[in-house]
Amino acid sequence: MKFSEISKEKWEELSPYLDTCMLPVTGMTGNESPYEATEMLESLRDIMDLVEIPFKGRVVTYPAWHYVTDKDQFMQMLNDWCIKIKKSGFRYIIVVTSNRNLSFACPAADLVFTPDEEGTHPNSADLSNAIRTLWSGQAI
Repeated sequence: MKFSEISKEKWEELSPYLDTCMLPVTGMTGNESPYEATEMLESLRDIMDLVEIPFKGRVVTYPAWHYVTDKDQFMQMLNDWCIKIKKSGFRYIIVVTSNRNLSFACPAADLVFTPDEEGTHPNSADLSNAIRTLWSGQAI
């Protein structure tokens, strides 16, 4: 479910069930050509679909963070963003990116999904199992 689909009235009704927030990160530098930006966004969409489609009704997708210029500053800002979103009522935060050049150190995120060194997205079954394990309270 997209954040823009939730009105104030709906949020009060749905918030007990929508306990997980997905934060997409494109990770562009600003040096990308239009076709490269398109490829990055399409790839991010593909990894987001692995979470959004099977878990619709429990996961709310927030707007994507598209540009990263300073990786250290970005990591601190991402961690702060996760903390603030948890304070707004979400219990779990899932960060996703399709940019294999980004590595995450984000203690406030409960799960982080990134492609492997070859750029391959996580396997949908592994991703699904990790999310279900998170929700069950078991160690990941």
